[in-house]
Amino acid sequence: MAASEAALRLLPGAAPFKFHVYRNLRSASLLSFQKDGHYGSISHSDRIFGEERGSRLNSLRCNCIGAESAREASREGASKRMVNDVAKDLDNRRLEASQHLTMEGVRYNNELESDTAAIGVTDANSSEDEAWNLLRSSMVYYCGNPVGTIAANDPNDSCILNYDQVFIRDFVPSGIAFLLKGEYEIVRNFILHTLQLQSWEKTIDCHSPGQGLMPASFKVRVVPLDGDDSATEEVLDPDFGEAAIGRVAPVDSGLWWIILLRAYGKSTGDLSVQQRIDVQTGIKMILKLCLADGFDMFPTLLVTDGSCMIDRRMGIHGHPLEIQSLFYSALLCAREMLAPEEASADLMRALNNRLVALSIHIREYYWIDMKKLNEIYRYKTEEYSFDAVNKFNIYPDQIPPWLVDWMPHRGGYLIGNLQPAHMDFRFFSLGNLWAIVCGLATTQQSLAILDLFEAKWSDLVGSMPLKICYPALEGEEWRIITGSDPKNTPWSYHNGGSWPTLLWQLTVACIKMNRPEIAERAIKVAEKRVSKDKWAEYYDTKGARFIGKQARLFQTWSIAGYLVAKLLMENPSAADMLINVEDAELLNVFSCALTANPRGKRRKGPKQSFII
Repeated sequence: MAASEAALRLLPGAAPFKFHVYRNLRSASLLSFQKDGHYGSISHSDRIFGEERGSRLNSLRCNCIGAESAREASREGASKRMVNDVAKDLDNRRLEASQHLTMEGVRYNNELESDTAAIGVTDANSSEDEAWNLLRSSMVYYCGNPVGTIAANDPNDSCILNYDQVFIRDFVPSGIAFLLKGEYEIVRNFILHTLQLQSWEKTIDCHSPGQGLMPASFKVRVVPLDGDDSATEEVLDPDFGEAAIGRVAPVDSGLWWIILLRAYGKSTGDLSVQQRIDVQTGIKMILKLCLADGFDMFPTLLVTDGSCMIDRRMGIHGHPLEIQSLFYSALLCAREMLAPEEASADLMRALNNRLVALSIHIREYYWIDMKKLNEIYRYKTEEYSFDAVNKFNIYPDQIPPWLVDWMPHRGGYLIGNLQPAHMDFRFFSLGNLWAIVCGLATTQQSLAILDLFEAKWSDLVGSMPLKICYPALEGEEWRIITGSDPKNTPWSYHNGGSWPTLLWQLTVACIKMNRPEIAERAIKVAEKRVSKDKWAEYYDTKGARFIGKQARLFQTWSIAGYLVAKLLMENPSAADMLINVEDAELLNVFSCALTANPRGKRRKGPKQSFII
């Protein structure tokens, strides 16, 4: 038991849990608990997965006296005061810059240009300092330890909703910023605490989410201590979608968690976290959930609308590109981190097979450029054969009029979705950028995607990086697909709105493809407004000229996205923690599979497996 006890250690600092749950894919689960400094264990999977909500909350409790709660309230008050001070200071700095220009005058153009450039540098530096102050003021503490950052921290917002919670996808840029700054504790705590929240209980309408599902968000709540009304304790309360708008479970949370886990190890050099028994089990549970067999015939991951960053009805149900890019990235990261052991052989085989099939599928059938567009335009339909060219029976009339004129002769992109008799030709920024980062897109395709950004700069960047998708749904199409969503009106929010947080994914992609000038240009565009506009969540209108009509201010991932972009431009080699590079063996498998005709021929005999 000595080895097991050493592996099942608590988080650093205070002992935040009364007990920890570690699950194994094939064997009985191991319940580890601490009492008087000693560990014990109980092997019983049915007991663990059958626990009710009250029991799970007990597992996430921390015994805190009332004074600790008072200190936490004081910390929150100080955080709000800091944000207020920063907000008040914004206009003062802008006024000083304006007065400086007035005093300098416009006597000589060269002097004016010099002064303006100097002010631009000053503004950039002050924006970074301001961003770090705001990011730290958004930190959430559990039992005195930092465990994440809240989604938004606007002290003047009276309608908080769930923006005061820690979202897994939202924390990723925050976590990367802290890693780049050398502040590792908060990322480690976040990884281990969210691991404890992996689903294993009933949450919505008496149905259980899939075992291994990561929550969309969590909140630190202060509740009365059992049996003592004079004292309180802190509890981590996760949301798996049961309280979310639309009640949709997050598919991307577990994928982002794996990506951040790898980034932590590569940034710190500390591999002990990913080698822990509970972390290895957590990775396997996510993989088992994603690789589970079903009725779907495609290697892509089948999901519903609202299961990712676009968390409202936007017609992305099926096989949206964003999820496929994150899925591919998470598979590569997990393949790198999983400990080699005989018990994981089947899982690794399934993982490798999926990597090959997913890569071929996306590269061949999601890619669109002028050549492929003309090919689709000449498609024959109703083809019944194993060698059909138009495999998904796409009708040429589906090509939208806007795309005919919009597609540049140089450049291309991965479409948003593909299903039988349906291609979603919209351009989705996150899916395309992450396809570059993780290597899902080929080198030529990756360069073409960046060429598209340059060719369509005014459409995709405009006055504020970066369009979440292009173009917007309008008119009858908007009413049918979004259900007349008043928040997703044309060129707003997820329907063609612009999101500053996407700046960091653009930067990583540009660094990987040795095109940093594109990211630098986008960062300069953002710096003109992002601080002055109080770090808005998103921007509206086709050219991103207005702050979103319902956008939160002091949005944490807008702040963190800017910081990550700036830090990576200063130290491009640090982007390696996020970039996936295919190894020679996997590339060889891709090459062999493509040479054997990716359009596919009928196979005879048992299904072939690719074992790397």
